[in-house]
Amino acid sequence: MSKALLGETFDIHGGGLDLQFPHHEDEIAQSCCANGTDKMANVWMHNEMLQVEGKKMSKSLGNFFTVRDLLDQGVPGEVIRFVMLSTHYRKPMDWTEKKRVEAEKTLNKWSSHFVSGGLINKRLGEGDVSPTVLKALSDDLNTAGAIAALHDLSKLAKHDDKAAASLKASMDFLGILPKTNATASETFGQALKRGEFPVLVDLEQKMFELREQAKKSKDFSAVDTLKASLLDAGVEVQMTKVGVHLAAGDDFDPSKLEGLL
Repeated sequence: MSKALLGETFDIHGGGLDLQFPHHEDEIAQSCCANGTDKMANVWMHNEMLQVEGKKMSKSLGNFFTVRDLLDQGVPGEVIRFVMLSTHYRKPMDWTEKKRVEAEKTLNKWSSHFVSGGLINKRLGEGDVSPTVLKALSDDLNTAGAIAALHDLSKLAKHDDKAAASLKASMDFLGILPKTNATASETFGQALKRGEFPVLVDLEQKMFELREQAKKSKDFSAVDTLKASLLDAGVEVQMTKVGVHLAAGDDFDPSKLEGLL
């Protein structure tokens, strides 16, 4: 199949670090013998393992989930990508609720430079992908460096339309640009609403920490009390094995959140 689609020798072969031996070494031996070549791929890229809250992901620990699980729970694809791209592929990637919250907050902040009311500001025009981002990616796919470059670009985008357009183009290039159009998606609309009320992000973190403590003490009274207050304020509360997600509902009243932090 590889030969039919990519040729006897192809450019890049990727996979998990745990496959380096013996799986990939066997694959090289078989392919080179079958095709009479001295190598199978020009570049091999082995990524480190994915962890969850600092622990190895496994079904036995009850922390196993898929990308589809996250999407079904309302986590936008761009947020998932942002968390993953923030770590270099050669280092262990750790999915945490805190990182998810921070990623969503950062994307909301960056998008505010070129989005208004759920629509992209067309006055900016088409921007170019930042050369600094491309330089980082050219250095062993340094996605963490590319994200750092976007943080710097975001600072310029506050007062520079050209920088804002480049920020948008670079986010789109990396696959972390929220979906926005004439009929802006509900997910992005909710994200913008959350961006207007950063207290929801802080309360998410508090709810998550309280729930983690309750799991150990078996006393969920503090969690139930906070959840009741959030629901009374018109906040939609979703708690799953992955984490906690809060969204402003139609009857959201931010004044009722005072004193909850």
